[in-house]
Amino acid sequence: MGGNQSWFPDFILVGFQLSEKLEVFFFCICCLLYMSNLLANGMILALIWLDPRLHSPMYFFLSHLAVIDISYASSNLPKLLENLIRHKKTISFVSCTMEMVLYMGLGSTECVILVVMSYDRYVAICHPLQYTLIMSWTKCKILAFMSWSCGFSVALGNLGFFLRISFCGSLEVNHFLCEVLSVLKVACGDTWMNKMYVFACGVLILVGPLSLMLFSYMRILWAILKIQSKDGRKKAFSTCSSHLCVVGFYFGIGMMVYVVPDNGQNDEQKKIIFLFYSLFNPFLNPLVYSLRNAQVKAAFKRVLQKQRA
Repeated sequence: MGGNQSWFPDFILVGFQLSEKLEVFFFCICCLLYMSNLLANGMILALIWLDPRLHSPMYFFLSHLAVIDISYASSNLPKLLENLIRHKKTISFVSCTMEMVLYMGLGSTECVILVVMSYDRYVAICHPLQYTLIMSWTKCKILAFMSWSCGFSVALGNLGFFLRISFCGSLEVNHFLCEVLSVLKVACGDTWMNKMYVFACGVLILVGPLSLMLFSYMRILWAILKIQSKDGRKKAFSTCSSHLCVVGFYFGIGMMVYVVPDNGQNDEQKKIIFLFYSLFNPFLNPLVYSLRNAQVKAAFKRVLQKQRA
């Protein structure tokens, strides 16, 4: 263990190598996208709250997804914005640890919520006559609670492993946030158990749920093809297409970062992927669900008409 060991070290987030002028420009772009994320997800939450026609299991889980997206962006983007505008890159050990717990917990929760949403679509299309019975409000609340519990259990398990390691020497983290694998690279001693835990959680939270969703959508596709009416097939598929877009984007990025083996040469690429996910994914989710969902668009029109009346 090095002589400059600190129990509570300050980390340096290297981020992106930009000039001060470019950092100001980058700050404006990030700030605009962050505010758009808050506005778009806030609009989804408001519509679901105000319109009784959206008080259904599908939109109940969509409201949880909106809360996750707002929380995820708010857990790491404000620090990035602060570092850009103040031209500093330090973060305390406690802040870094909290950021790590939040992004890992919220990210894992989103994985499970997306699985629950696919299950909801499976029941709606494959068992429409039993939908109300199967997707009761009690069951929906239990599924939502289990999703949050599972997500933050993964994060707290990682926290237990993380607090066991020590840091010495250079504490420059080659990232713009306290991403667990990047922080582990500046730790002292053997971090094999930490990396194995992250990999195992990646398989459990990403590969497992994705396999379940693919199975669900195979059953859904088979059920849609059996529908005689062309309009019926179109309506059934439209209820799933938005969810499929979100799933493909989210799980694709997750597996690229946590399941594909790290060769140590793609750190810059992963930073760009994380930036894209942190900035665009929370904004794209409500955009996809609103533009591709007739019920959401109709609810938005009804709310506008009430405001004008």
